[in-house]
Amino acid sequence: MTPDLVPESEAEARQMIAAARAAGTPLAICGGNTRAGLGRPVQAEKTLSSRALSGIVAYDPAELVIIARAGTAVAEIEAALEKNGQRLVFEPMDHRPLLSSQGEPTIGAIAAGNISGPRRLVAGAARDSLLGVRFVNGAGEVVKNGGRVMKNVTGLDLVKFMAGSWGTLGFLTEVTFKVLPAAETETTLAIRGLLDDAAVTAMAHAMATSAEVSGAAHLPELVAGTVLGGKLGNDAATLLRLEGFEASVAIRAGKLKSLLGAMGEIEELGAADSRRLWREVRDCIPFADGTQKPVWRVSMKPGQAHEMVMAMRMQTGASAFYDWQGGLAWVRMENDPADELVRREIARHGGGHATLVRADPQYRLLVPVFQPEQGPVAELSKRIKAKFDPASILNPGRMVQGM
Repeated sequence: MTPDLVPESEAEARQMIAAARAAGTPLAICGGNTRAGLGRPVQAEKTLSSRALSGIVAYDPAELVIIARAGTAVAEIEAALEKNGQRLVFEPMDHRPLLSSQGEPTIGAIAAGNISGPRRLVAGAARDSLLGVRFVNGAGEVVKNGGRVMKNVTGLDLVKFMAGSWGTLGFLTEVTFKVLPAAETETTLAIRGLLDDAAVTAMAHAMATSAEVSGAAHLPELVAGTVLGGKLGNDAATLLRLEGFEASVAIRAGKLKSLLGAMGEIEELGAADSRRLWREVRDCIPFADGTQKPVWRVSMKPGQAHEMVMAMRMQTGASAFYDWQGGLAWVRMENDPADELVRREIARHGGGHATLVRADPQYRLLVPVFQPEQGPVAELSKRIKAKFDPASILNPGRMVQGM
């Protein structure tokens, strides 16, 4: 899709949004448009893209802060950080493989969607590294909030509001992120052959040690064969990532092998394979099959998600794998999203949040794609939306209800 409106400055974006509000023209908000297939299809007359608002505004490696225009490609950000031995610690997912989309993911979209990856369980989400934002709200007003340090917050924390709002509250023009040093090396231990419940136990034991595990995932039988070009084989693989200085990683890996060796055979993957493996876990490669089969992203307590998945398998034949020590389940359905069943089983197994990440547009028009909000939370979301976008012209309908 070619955007209708591509402002080259914040002032131009403000004028475009003000004109759209005056005319009552709904706008679909996007960056590189790689995540257009996520969320409810937006009912808009024109598309407003930040792709021309690109470039790094300020980056001093000594300050561990980077400021960039919202349309800057994530690849450009990561390349600049890599040259200085730094990284976005929250490890943002690239949705292109799963959604079969084209284009370049942008740093503004990472902020707007609060996009995170496997390291979230120890490093926090994108919003936890987001220090500041500039955006144009639905009234055509330029708003700035936050700064270069974590505690520079006065009044309402609009930074947190914008993270995860999916373009429904404002059009981001600039973002400021905290960055951290990259690890010297990494390795991954793969415990083979565990069933889901045993894998959750193994991950919990590993996370409770001083080994500083930075990634804990479980690929059940057959799912394991879809990563690393099949190098792991089809036997289930419970994955534990260790990062840091080479000598430290070796010592910590040895301790984990001694602790968990009785649970099953343990393979150790070198740095190159480890990095590739976690990119593929991050990007949901096991389900990046070129189809529109529904894929749910379910966040629950680590000890309960696998029980919900078992119930879904028995009733629908769903396939799944786990990240975040078992607290994040990626669940692929065969045909129907079965949203009522999914949310009922989540509630029955302790509660959580489910997002329909991939599905045919006909389903996304009808299904509550994001976790439905209830009571006071839903009312607060409506009030925030009305304050930021009084004419409701920004990404109308994308989040189904609330914001």
